[in-house]
Amino acid sequence: MSATPSPGTLSASEIETLVAGVMAGFAPDYWRRLDRERIYPAEFVAAMTKAGLLAVLVPETYGGGGQGIGAAAQILKEVHRLGGNAAACHAQMYTMAALLRHGSEVQRRRWLPEIARGSLRLQAFGVTEPSAGSDTGSIRTKARREGGHFVINGQKIWTSRAEHSDLMLLLARTAPAGEGKRTDGLSMFLIDMREALGRGLSIRPIRTMLNHATTEVFFDDVAVPAESLIGEEGRGFRYLIDGLNAERILIAAECVGDGRWFVDKAAGYAKKREVFGRPIGQNQGVQFPIARAHVAVEAAELMLRRACDLFDGAAPCGAEANMAKLVASEASWQAADMCLQTHGGFGFAEEFDIERKFRETRLYQVAPISTNLILSYIAEHVLGLPRSY
Repeated sequence: MSATPSPGTLSASEIETLVAGVMAGFAPDYWRRLDRERIYPAEFVAAMTKAGLLAVLVPETYGGGGQGIGAAAQILKEVHRLGGNAAACHAQMYTMAALLRHGSEVQRRRWLPEIARGSLRLQAFGVTEPSAGSDTGSIRTKARREGGHFVINGQKIWTSRAEHSDLMLLLARTAPAGEGKRTDGLSMFLIDMREALGRGLSIRPIRTMLNHATTEVFFDDVAVPAESLIGEEGRGFRYLIDGLNAERILIAAECVGDGRWFVDKAAGYAKKREVFGRPIGQNQGVQFPIARAHVAVEAAELMLRRACDLFDGAAPCGAEANMAKLVASEASWQAADMCLQTHGGFGFAEEFDIERKFRETRLYQVAPISTNLILSYIAEHVLGLPRSY
């Protein structure tokens, strides 16, 4: 479908209004049904696209909103604060970093206008592999040059939304690892999945504890044009970092939104739920966990803003992006646990939506990077401690 990108620069309040308008068409019953039946939120994605919200990072020259990651974070945060799940949208945003910063002008002109209009979907990010996990330097998917093509063989796992994507950013090895870094020799490609499906590319869905549309992807002699290469051959890991920093920031925004939803839900319930002749929110044993969760979420919001400012200023932000993701994911999980406990048995009932969002926000302790790996990164790269892996 064609999108109607939002004109000019939107303020935070304008973004809130725009997102609220989209979300008004997707009541809690919509999200419950999708979760129950494991359905991809196609109608929601279409509505977000039509409103121009998924093209916010695309420069105006190519038909997008021309805004920074702070605006993208605000959009995702609001979707989650209002009870939705933007997982089907966030990759359309964070994959932009590699293409915008390292793609050629030919590639940007070829793909960005269609992405902005919504006629092409860039959702899949093929990085993780079964035998490598978060050890990106150990990936085995290879791309060998044959004339005007690269031929790709290998396997990716946890490639979310591959079934619902037209394009994929793919990291593959084009040369052996260098003596200095195992991540040398990795290259990034923009794959047209419409061309590759049935020609060596196959997808297998993975059923999980939440409705996340994640998959395994297999490459069996998949030939792609040499023009699919992003930037320079062998420098793909460096390009990946920009995408990963954006990913961490946008996931942190979703977690802040989740945290606020849980806090608001718990506070509202504690005000009206009466036991022993008084509202349960009058008891400090109920008040204090809600207040603590609120403080944690608001503190995470400050870290998120710092990371957004650095990213949009093209300044180094690896530490801040990782810290934002860590504190926001932990704050949202703290708020989720508190909210369920506040509701007691009702927290387990589907109609209250808590159990669904409880499962959804738990994911971000593990993905897209685990809390332990973030701590290892901070220990080594910020505190100067010896490398632990």
